[in-house]
Amino acid sequence: MADPVLTLSSLLQPVFDALADGNEADPTVRPSDHADAQINGALPLAKRIGTNPRELAQRVVDAGALDDVVSAAEVAGPGFINVNFAGPFLADQVAEVAEDERLGVPDADPTKTVVIDYSAPNVAKEMHVGHLRTTVIGDALSRMLEFVGHHVIRENHIGDWGRPFGMLIEHLIDIGEDAAAEGLAQNELDAFYKAANAKFDADEEFAERSRQRVVLLQNGDVDTIALWQRLVDLSTEYFNTVYDKLGILLSDDDLAGESQYQPLMPDTLARLEASELLVDDDGARVVFPPGFTNRDGDPLPLIIQARTGGFNYATSDLACVIDRVERLNADLMLYVVDAGQSQHFQMVFEVARMAGWLDADTEAVHVPFGVVLGPDRRRLRSRSGEPVKLIDLVDEAVDRAEAAMAEKNPDLDPAERSEVARMIGIGALKYAELSSDRVKDYVFDWDRMVSFDGNTGPYLQYAHARICSLFRRAEVDRTSVRTAPIEFGEPEEHALALRLLSYPTAIDTTLETYSPHKLCTYLYELATDFTSFYERCPVLKADEPTRTSRLALCDLTARVLAHGLGLLGIDAPERM
Repeated sequence: MADPVLTLSSLLQPVFDALADGNEADPTVRPSDHADAQINGALPLAKRIGTNPRELAQRVVDAGALDDVVSAAEVAGPGFINVNFAGPFLADQVAEVAEDERLGVPDADPTKTVVIDYSAPNVAKEMHVGHLRTTVIGDALSRMLEFVGHHVIRENHIGDWGRPFGMLIEHLIDIGEDAAAEGLAQNELDAFYKAANAKFDADEEFAERSRQRVVLLQNGDVDTIALWQRLVDLSTEYFNTVYDKLGILLSDDDLAGESQYQPLMPDTLARLEASELLVDDDGARVVFPPGFTNRDGDPLPLIIQARTGGFNYATSDLACVIDRVERLNADLMLYVVDAGQSQHFQMVFEVARMAGWLDADTEAVHVPFGVVLGPDRRRLRSRSGEPVKLIDLVDEAVDRAEAAMAEKNPDLDPAERSEVARMIGIGALKYAELSSDRVKDYVFDWDRMVSFDGNTGPYLQYAHARICSLFRRAEVDRTSVRTAPIEFGEPEEHALALRLLSYPTAIDTTLETYSPHKLCTYLYELATDFTSFYERCPVLKADEPTRTSRLALCDLTARVLAHGLGLLGIDAPERM
């Protein structure tokens, strides 16, 4: 157990159990601004057993469990215990982590099958800034969940079905597949879609053909399905271009389009009917989950089948739940979808529980996020008023990073500078997204994003590169110091060690609420602690064994930084 706070809690549990006289007891150890940690459990325990909390706290100190762990323990206030960890104890903990490829992070217990739904672009439409948050947050959560040992199934729920495909297929026929392929390969999906839509509005003959084509598509006409598949394939090639540039792990194997769930919808309807949950409401077939009302206070229905007989997103999402529970054996389902869909998912999950498809052993969680804003604090748009294309954001991030690199390190080899600029640009874009609390809107600010100062991706990447540079100047192989004895003589060494040892807790805290900004905050604090250490504790000029001890701390810092950034989907260059 790497985190000394958790270690201390584990050591104290038997002490508290012995003092509890059969009552519930929790040491409640927390990091503190007044010491390395604070033990808060004596106060509530004293109230339960009817004794003086300060006296009980002193009995905890006198029990001996802290002797080899802390250098100082002081009872404060109404019964808190402030402790500072002993240097040898911390040194042993750091040495243990330094030899561990997992950096002290344990495997999840129990492990789960986690289905995570994210990105979800639409066929024949370009990905825009609205896809940034779902894609980047989903990717980071997938990486973290996988690292701690869960079986992660990525599902990219693309929009590849519905009425618009009639006009899209007819437009494909009109201009020819080869011409369409050439245009779509040049990232002109929006232009293709807009041309089809304009033709549908202006040409009744084209509109009628489009409506007939939808019927053929829904009935599985072979030629129509082939044309539809062509559109899906061309769009998927474009999606993959964006994912590759952005460093997202999604692949064709993760595609789970709306079309996949169409055959399941009639059965979903039948199962709801058999459960006697369906109600006829003004010609539509609906379910009324308890607790949901409209503005007038009337019960709010989840529409399963429209009065026209058609199915909708609610039907599809319920079919998804069934498929993910019964076919994929999901223990946990995460839906990384914007906050505007919160009520929809709450209702879908409640109906799934009412139908028995979700039970106590299977959890469905909506992971909502806010909006990306421009400087005017409105949704970020291009100068033309259109949503900004995601691929344009990616390209501009790399261009800005390359300009910054040319200024910061003009002597760097051009090819290496270009590759490092890619890492910095993509890292800056992702980190700006992930370091913001996902439930809040945030303002997109290029200058802040690519800055090498403050809580930014480039600042963290530079901290990692600076450590790598230190080892190059020392002409020391980083792996050679990983078994070196550690000593702590300065407060900055002590503080850095504490931060390094809390990495497992940072990951655990992040996954508790599916909030990547918590890992970002930890990494920024780690980089800040390293800067303080580096400025106040000479490394290369120190005498032995202090020099090697400090090099070992530097190496472990670089490893944790690189690993944490990797879990966010961000590269850590060794030279900047």
